[in-house]
Amino acid sequence: MKIKAWNISSKNKEYATPIYNVFKNKARSVISGIQGDFFVIEAPDWINVVAMTSDDHVVLVEQYRHGTEEATLEIPGGVIDETDDSPLQAAKRELSEETGFTSPKWTPLGSVSANPAIMNNRCHLFLAENCALTDQINPDEHEEIAVRVIKRSLFLQEIKMGNIHHSLVVAAVAKLGLVKPGMFITA
Repeated sequence: MKIKAWNISSKNKEYATPIYNVFKNKARSVISGIQGDFFVIEAPDWINVVAMTSDDHVVLVEQYRHGTEEATLEIPGGVIDETDDSPLQAAKRELSEETGFTSPKWTPLGSVSANPAIMNNRCHLFLAENCALTDQINPDEHEEIAVRVIKRSLFLQEIKMGNIHHSLVVAAVAKLGLVKPGMFITA
């Protein structure tokens, strides 16, 4: 059986926030004919940056996350703003704003669906190499960020042990391993 797109007969905005909108879609399967209501979070695309220094360190941010009610260690990232011309421009802006680091060398790693079961957006992933501290951090109003720069091997250990558990960070590392095999192999 080939899976086909369901027919959406109506879309109703149930809730709006500054970050995302929640829609209730009424849809019918073209295979079985079954119909149901499905809730979809429509959000702008995001970016995440694996930022590497020339001395084999990874630039990370630590910040409190309201969803899990804990401080998490992550790679820099954020929303692609309407003023950004491209995901790459957003990545450069977010890296500088959140960490003060900039990079002369950028490699796109592709994109991933944030959570296709309930979300419509994608997260665009980038590698920034030879990062250097050139600016002051300039976080958004509700961001409290501590910049952490750690050895690449320790970064991988933190992921392996589950201390770094943000799914989009893990996805970025997986994509990096596919695009640049060997970059994250440890001795």
